[in-house]
Amino acid sequence: MKLNEAKQHFIQTWGLLGSKWGINRTMAQIHALLLLTQQPISAEDIMNELDISRGNANMNLRRLLEWELVRKEFKAGERKEFFIAEKNAVQVCKRIANERKKVELIPAKKALHKINIEEKTDEANAVMKTISDFREVTDLTETLINRIIDADENWIYNALTKIISETDAPHASKD
Repeated sequence: MKLNEAKQHFIQTWGLLGSKWGINRTMAQIHALLLLTQQPISAEDIMNELDISRGNANMNLRRLLEWELVRKEFKAGERKEFFIAEKNAVQVCKRIANERKKVELIPAKKALHKINIEEKTDEANAVMKTISDFREVTDLTETLINRIIDADENWIYNALTKIISETDAPHASKD
């Protein structure tokens, strides 16, 4: 695969994946382009490369800045703004996780914690048990995400390696 083909494949793939983690395809494609670009590039360059409108580029760049996945850089003698992406994969994943937590997990957690059934029937108890189980899972998930977000890279790599090695380890025979 040639360099330009590989870049286009990554941009298209990242664009499709973006919709899975809560952003639109264009925002993910801009992010992918910036991930692959070694030097900061202008909104005009992004518009030309991805064949998108100025408004679309500016709106999505603003969101990427809010997510702290992209930062602005200024070049001496230039009036344009230039953009560069955070290239550290762990940092990118941590920032995406933090945004997903804000948009999905926290609202779900709040909704679950608001539910309280006054009746004390078997059916009410069963419903509250299910809700309680989901509360526990969302609380644990938030704790895990917070640990990942706050952790340094070595801790994350070590934790992932440990989890993978434990799941890949041969299971003892029951003979």
